[in-house]
Amino acid sequence: MKQYATDMRTALADTLIELEGTNDRILWLDADLMASSGMNRFKAAYPDKVINCGIQEANMFGVAAGLSEEGFIPFVHSFGAFASRRIADQIFMSGVYARQNVRIVGSDPGISAGPNGGTHISLEDIGILRSLPGTVILEPCDPVQLRSVITQTVSQRGIFYIRLMRKTKDQFYEEGTDFRLGKASILREGKDLSIITCGTICIKEALKAAEALEAEGIQAQIMDMFTIKPLDREAVIKAAAGTRAVITLENHNIYNGLGSAVAEVIAEEGISIPFRRLGAPDRAGEVGTADYLLNQFGMDAAAVIAAARTLLE
Repeated sequence: MKQYATDMRTALADTLIELEGTNDRILWLDADLMASSGMNRFKAAYPDKVINCGIQEANMFGVAAGLSEEGFIPFVHSFGAFASRRIADQIFMSGVYARQNVRIVGSDPGISAGPNGGTHISLEDIGILRSLPGTVILEPCDPVQLRSVITQTVSQRGIFYIRLMRKTKDQFYEEGTDFRLGKASILREGKDLSIITCGTICIKEALKAAEALEAEGIQAQIMDMFTIKPLDREAVIKAAAGTRAVITLENHNIYNGLGSAVAEVIAEEGISIPFRRLGAPDRAGEVGTADYLLNQFGMDAAAVIAAARTLLE
Protein backbone atom coordinates (compact mmCIF):
# COMPACT_ATOMS: atom_id res chain seq x y z
CA MET A 1 0.00 0.00 0.00
CA LYS A 2 1.28 3.44 -0.97
CA GLN A 3 0.24 7.00 -0.26
CA TYR A 4 -1.29 8.85 -3.19
CA ALA A 5 -0.24 12.42 -3.97
CA THR A 6 -3.75 13.75 -3.33
CA ASP A 7 -6.72 12.62 -1.27
CA MET A 8 -9.95 11.16 -2.63
CA ARG A 9 -11.95 14.39 -2.71
CA THR A 10 -9.18 16.15 -4.65
CA ALA A 11 -9.08 13.24 -7.10
CA LEU A 12 -12.85 13.52 -7.48
CA ALA A 13 -12.70 17.24 -8.22
CA ASP A 14 -9.83 16.82 -10.67
CA THR A 15 -11.68 14.01 -12.47
CA LEU A 16 -14.85 16.05 -12.86
CA ILE A 17 -12.89 19.08 -14.04
CA GLU A 18 -11.29 16.91 -16.70
CA LEU A 19 -14.60 15.31 -17.72
CA GLU A 20 -16.38 18.67 -17.85
CA GLY A 21 -13.86 19.75 -20.46
CA THR A 22 -15.36 17.27 -22.92
CA ASN A 23 -18.90 16.94 -21.51
CA ASP A 24 -20.54 20.21 -20.55
CA ARG A 25 -23.68 18.50 -19.16
CA ILE A 26 -22.08 17.60 -15.81
CA LEU A 27 -23.42 19.53 -12.79
CA TRP A 28 -22.50 19.40 -9.10
CA LEU A 29 -25.19 19.94 -6.44
CA ASP A 30 -24.12 20.25 -2.81
CA ALA A 31 -25.84 20.48 0.57
CA ASP A 32 -23.75 23.41 1.83
CA LEU A 33 -20.67 21.17 2.04
CA MET A 34 -18.50 22.53 -0.76
CA ALA A 35 -15.38 22.74 1.40
CA SER A 36 -15.98 19.27 2.83
CA SER A 37 -16.50 17.74 -0.60
CA GLY A 38 -13.43 19.49 -2.01
CA MET A 39 -15.51 20.76 -4.91
CA ASN A 40 -14.53 24.41 -4.55
CA ARG A 41 -11.84 23.40 -7.06
CA PHE A 42 -14.55 22.41 -9.53
CA LYS A 43 -16.49 25.61 -8.79
CA ALA A 44 -13.42 27.73 -9.49
CA ALA A 45 -13.05 26.06 -12.90
CA TYR A 46 -16.76 25.92 -13.78
CA PRO A 47 -18.70 28.34 -11.53
CA ASP A 48 -21.92 28.02 -13.57
CA LYS A 49 -21.96 24.22 -13.15
CA VAL A 50 -22.36 24.23 -9.35
CA ILE A 51 -25.56 24.64 -7.31
CA ASN A 52 -25.31 24.91 -3.54
CA CYS A 53 -28.78 23.77 -2.46
CA GLY A 54 -28.18 24.34 1.24
CA ILE A 55 -28.93 21.85 3.98
CA GLN A 56 -32.06 20.49 2.33
CA GLU A 57 -31.03 17.18 0.85
CA ALA A 58 -34.51 16.04 -0.21
CA ASN A 59 -35.04 19.19 -2.23
CA MET A 60 -31.52 18.87 -3.66
CA PHE A 61 -32.30 15.44 -5.07
CA GLY A 62 -35.54 16.75 -6.55
CA VAL A 63 -33.61 19.54 -8.28
CA ALA A 64 -31.13 16.95 -9.61
CA ALA A 65 -33.96 14.80 -10.97
CA GLY A 66 -35.41 17.80 -12.77
CA LEU A 67 -32.03 18.65 -14.26
CA SER A 68 -31.67 15.04 -15.37
CA GLU A 69 -35.01 15.31 -17.16
CA GLU A 70 -33.53 18.25 -19.08
CA GLY A 71 -30.57 16.16 -20.20
CA PHE A 72 -27.95 17.13 -17.63
CA ILE A 73 -25.72 14.68 -15.70
CA PRO A 74 -26.10 15.79 -12.08
CA PHE A 75 -24.00 14.73 -9.09
CA VAL A 76 -25.45 15.37 -5.63
CA HIS A 77 -23.40 15.29 -2.45
CA SER A 78 -23.93 15.11 1.27
CA PHE A 79 -22.59 12.95 4.08
CA GLY A 80 -23.62 9.33 3.61
CA ALA A 81 -26.31 9.35 6.30
CA PHE A 82 -28.07 12.33 4.74
CA ALA A 83 -27.57 11.18 1.14
CA SER A 84 -29.38 7.91 1.85
CA ARG A 85 -31.54 7.62 4.99
CA ARG A 86 -32.83 11.18 4.86
CA ILE A 87 -33.84 11.19 1.20
CA ALA A 88 -34.77 7.57 0.49
CA ASP A 89 -38.29 8.43 -0.71
CA GLN A 90 -37.04 11.19 -3.03
CA ILE A 91 -34.44 8.83 -4.50
CA PHE A 92 -37.19 6.31 -5.23
CA MET A 93 -39.96 8.62 -6.45
CA SER A 94 -37.98 11.30 -8.32
CA GLY A 95 -35.05 9.12 -9.33
CA VAL A 96 -35.72 5.39 -9.63
CA TYR A 97 -39.44 5.47 -10.44
CA ALA A 98 -39.04 8.41 -12.83
CA ARG A 99 -36.09 6.69 -14.54
CA GLN A 100 -33.73 9.61 -14.08
CA ASN A 101 -29.96 9.82 -14.34
CA VAL A 102 -28.34 10.95 -11.06
CA ARG A 103 -25.10 10.19 -9.21
CA ILE A 104 -25.32 10.40 -5.41
CA VAL A 105 -22.03 10.88 -3.57
CA GLY A 106 -22.35 9.87 0.09
CA SER A 107 -19.17 10.94 1.81
CA ASP A 108 -17.54 9.51 4.94
CA PRO A 109 -19.63 6.32 4.96
CA GLY A 110 -19.90 4.02 7.95
CA ILE A 111 -17.51 4.53 10.83
CA SER A 112 -15.38 7.05 8.96
CA ALA A 113 -17.84 9.67 10.28
CA GLY A 114 -17.03 8.56 13.84
CA PRO A 115 -16.00 11.96 15.25
CA ASN A 116 -19.50 13.26 14.39
CA GLY A 117 -21.25 10.41 16.20
CA GLY A 118 -24.19 8.16 15.53
CA THR A 119 -26.30 10.74 13.66
CA HIS A 120 -23.68 10.96 10.89
CA ILE A 121 -22.59 7.30 10.77
CA SER A 122 -24.27 5.58 7.83
CA LEU A 123 -24.35 1.86 8.52
CA GLU A 124 -27.62 1.44 6.63
CA ASP A 125 -27.03 3.29 3.35
CA ILE A 126 -26.09 0.26 1.26
CA GLY A 127 -29.16 -1.59 2.52
CA ILE A 128 -31.46 1.31 1.69
CA LEU A 129 -30.10 1.87 -1.81
CA ARG A 130 -29.71 -1.86 -2.50
CA SER A 131 -33.45 -2.30 -1.93
CA LEU A 132 -34.37 0.21 -4.64
CA PRO A 133 -34.82 -1.20 -8.16
CA GLY A 134 -32.02 -0.76 -10.67
CA THR A 135 -29.62 1.19 -8.47
CA VAL A 136 -25.85 0.81 -8.79
CA ILE A 137 -23.84 0.95 -5.55
CA LEU A 138 -20.10 1.62 -5.66
CA GLU A 139 -17.38 1.98 -3.05
CA PRO A 140 -14.00 2.86 -4.59
CA CYS A 141 -11.06 2.37 -2.24
CA ASP A 142 -8.42 4.72 -3.62
CA PRO A 143 -8.01 7.66 -6.04
CA VAL A 144 -6.98 5.40 -8.92
CA GLN A 145 -10.18 3.36 -8.66
CA LEU A 146 -12.28 6.44 -7.93
CA ARG A 147 -11.27 8.16 -11.17
CA SER A 148 -12.21 5.08 -13.18
CA VAL A 149 -15.53 4.67 -11.38
CA ILE A 150 -16.56 8.31 -11.81
CA THR A 151 -15.60 8.29 -15.49
CA GLN A 152 -17.64 5.15 -16.14
CA THR A 153 -20.75 6.47 -14.37
CA VAL A 154 -20.72 9.59 -16.53
CA SER A 155 -20.90 7.43 -19.67
CA GLN A 156 -23.79 5.33 -18.32
CA ARG A 157 -27.35 6.12 -17.28
CA GLY A 158 -29.14 5.35 -14.02
CA ILE A 159 -29.15 6.03 -10.29
CA PHE A 160 -25.65 5.56 -8.87
CA TYR A 161 -24.72 5.69 -5.18
CA ILE A 162 -21.00 6.24 -4.54
CA ARG A 163 -19.56 5.84 -1.03
CA LEU A 164 -16.64 8.25 -0.76
CA MET A 165 -13.88 8.37 1.84
CA ARG A 166 -13.01 12.04 1.45
CA LYS A 167 -9.59 12.45 3.01
CA THR A 168 -7.72 9.19 2.57
CA LYS A 169 -4.58 9.08 0.44
CA ASP A 170 -4.14 5.31 0.62
CA GLN A 171 -3.32 3.76 -2.75
CA PHE A 172 -3.88 0.06 -3.39
CA TYR A 173 -3.79 0.05 -7.20
CA GLU A 174 -1.24 1.13 -9.76
CA GLU A 175 -2.09 3.89 -12.21
CA GLY A 176 -3.73 2.50 -15.30
CA THR A 177 -5.35 -0.47 -13.56
CA ASP A 178 -8.43 -1.58 -15.49
CA PHE A 179 -11.73 -1.60 -13.60
CA ARG A 180 -15.18 -2.51 -14.88
CA LEU A 181 -18.35 -1.69 -13.01
CA GLY A 182 -19.93 -4.93 -11.87
CA LYS A 183 -16.65 -6.87 -11.87
CA ALA A 184 -14.61 -7.55 -8.73
CA SER A 185 -10.84 -7.06 -8.53
CA ILE A 186 -8.39 -9.42 -6.83
CA LEU A 187 -5.97 -7.52 -4.60
CA ARG A 188 -4.21 -10.59 -3.22
CA GLU A 189 -4.18 -14.24 -4.27
CA GLY A 190 -4.70 -17.10 -1.80
CA LYS A 191 -5.90 -20.70 -1.81
CA ASP A 192 -7.19 -21.20 1.75
CA LEU A 193 -9.55 -18.33 2.48
CA SER A 194 -11.46 -15.69 0.51
CA ILE A 195 -11.99 -12.29 2.14
CA ILE A 196 -14.57 -10.36 0.13
CA THR A 197 -14.55 -6.69 1.04
CA CYS A 198 -14.59 -3.13 -0.32
CA GLY A 199 -13.66 0.41 0.61
CA THR A 200 -10.52 1.90 2.10
CA ILE A 201 -11.08 1.06 5.77
CA CYS A 202 -11.98 -2.59 5.29
CA ILE A 203 -9.40 -3.30 2.61
CA LYS A 204 -6.68 -2.02 4.96
CA GLU A 205 -7.90 -4.33 7.73
CA ALA A 206 -8.18 -7.27 5.33
CA LEU A 207 -4.60 -6.77 4.15
CA LYS A 208 -3.35 -6.64 7.75
CA ALA A 209 -5.22 -9.85 8.52
CA ALA A 210 -3.91 -11.61 5.41
CA GLU A 211 -0.32 -10.79 6.32
CA ALA A 212 -0.79 -12.12 9.87
CA LEU A 213 -2.52 -15.26 8.62
CA GLU A 214 0.27 -15.92 6.16
CA ALA A 215 2.65 -16.21 9.12
CA GLU A 216 0.40 -19.05 10.33
CA GLY A 217 0.54 -20.77 6.96
CA ILE A 218 -2.90 -19.58 5.83
CA GLN A 219 -3.08 -18.01 2.38
CA ALA A 220 -5.92 -15.50 2.12
CA GLN A 221 -7.30 -14.15 -1.12
CA ILE A 222 -8.61 -10.58 -0.93
CA MET A 223 -11.39 -9.70 -3.34
CA ASP A 224 -12.31 -6.03 -3.78
CA MET A 225 -16.04 -6.01 -4.52
CA PHE A 226 -16.13 -2.29 -5.27
CA THR A 227 -19.43 -2.74 -7.14
CA ILE A 228 -21.75 -3.87 -4.38
CA LYS A 229 -24.78 -3.81 -6.67
CA PRO A 230 -24.97 -5.40 -9.17
CA LEU A 231 -22.80 -7.96 -7.41
CA ASP A 232 -20.25 -9.99 -9.37
CA ARG A 233 -21.90 -13.37 -8.79
CA GLU A 234 -19.33 -15.14 -10.95
CA ALA A 235 -16.49 -13.89 -8.75
CA VAL A 236 -18.25 -15.07 -5.58
CA ILE A 237 -18.85 -18.54 -7.03
CA LYS A 238 -15.24 -18.77 -8.17
CA ALA A 239 -13.96 -17.68 -4.74
CA ALA A 240 -16.13 -20.28 -2.99
CA ALA A 241 -14.94 -22.98 -5.39
CA GLY A 242 -11.27 -22.04 -5.09
CA THR A 243 -10.87 -21.64 -1.31
CA ARG A 244 -11.99 -23.44 1.85
CA ALA A 245 -13.92 -20.62 3.53
CA VAL A 246 -15.38 -17.18 2.78
CA ILE A 247 -15.48 -14.08 4.98
CA THR A 248 -17.13 -10.78 4.08
CA LEU A 249 -15.93 -7.58 5.72
CA GLU A 250 -17.85 -4.34 5.31
CA ASN A 251 -18.06 -0.85 6.80
CA HIS A 252 -21.82 -1.29 7.19
CA ASN A 253 -24.46 -3.19 9.09
CA ILE A 254 -24.19 -6.93 8.38
CA TYR A 255 -27.87 -6.89 7.34
CA ASN A 256 -28.66 -6.12 3.69
CA GLY A 257 -25.12 -5.05 2.82
CA LEU A 258 -22.22 -6.74 1.07
CA GLY A 259 -22.31 -9.79 3.36
CA SER A 260 -25.99 -10.37 2.70
CA ALA A 261 -25.46 -10.04 -1.05
CA VAL A 262 -22.66 -12.63 -0.99
CA ALA A 263 -24.70 -14.93 1.27
CA GLU A 264 -27.59 -14.81 -1.20
CA VAL A 265 -25.34 -16.01 -4.00
CA ILE A 266 -23.86 -18.83 -1.90
CA ALA A 267 -27.33 -19.99 -0.80
CA GLU A 268 -28.95 -19.70 -4.22
CA GLU A 269 -26.12 -21.59 -5.89
CA GLY A 270 -26.31 -24.35 -3.27
CA ILE A 271 -22.67 -23.90 -2.28
CA SER A 272 -21.62 -25.64 0.94
CA ILE A 273 -18.76 -23.67 2.50
CA PRO A 274 -17.91 -22.19 5.91
CA PHE A 275 -19.00 -18.54 5.75
CA ARG A 276 -18.97 -15.52 8.07
CA ARG A 277 -20.18 -11.92 7.75
CA LEU A 278 -18.19 -9.25 9.56
CA GLY A 279 -19.56 -5.72 9.94
CA ALA A 280 -21.58 -3.65 12.38
CA PRO A 281 -23.66 -6.10 14.44
CA ASP A 282 -27.15 -4.62 13.99
CA ARG A 283 -26.53 -1.47 15.98
CA ALA A 284 -26.30 2.29 15.53
CA GLY A 285 -23.04 4.19 15.43
CA GLU A 286 -21.42 6.16 18.22
CA VAL A 287 -18.71 8.75 18.65
CA GLY A 288 -15.21 7.32 18.36
CA THR A 289 -12.01 7.00 16.40
CA ALA A 290 -11.81 4.57 13.51
CA ASP A 291 -9.64 2.15 15.51
CA TYR A 292 -12.05 2.22 18.46
CA LEU A 293 -15.13 1.63 16.30
CA LEU A 294 -13.46 -1.10 14.24
CA ASN A 295 -12.75 -2.93 17.48
CA GLN A 296 -16.17 -2.24 19.01
CA PHE A 297 -18.01 -3.51 15.96
CA GLY A 298 -15.74 -6.51 15.32
CA MET A 299 -14.56 -5.19 11.96
CA ASP A 300 -10.80 -5.01 12.51
CA ALA A 301 -7.97 -7.30 11.42
CA ALA A 302 -8.15 -9.18 14.72
CA ALA A 303 -11.80 -10.07 14.06
CA VAL A 304 -10.93 -11.31 10.56
CA ILE A 305 -8.07 -13.45 11.92
CA ALA A 306 -10.29 -14.96 14.63
CA ALA A 307 -13.05 -15.73 12.12
CA ALA A 308 -10.56 -17.30 9.71
CA ARG A 309 -9.16 -19.59 12.36
CA THR A 310 -12.62 -20.73 13.42
CA LEU A 311 -13.89 -21.34 9.90
CA LEU A 312 -10.77 -23.22 8.77
CA GLU A 313 -10.84 -25.53 11.76
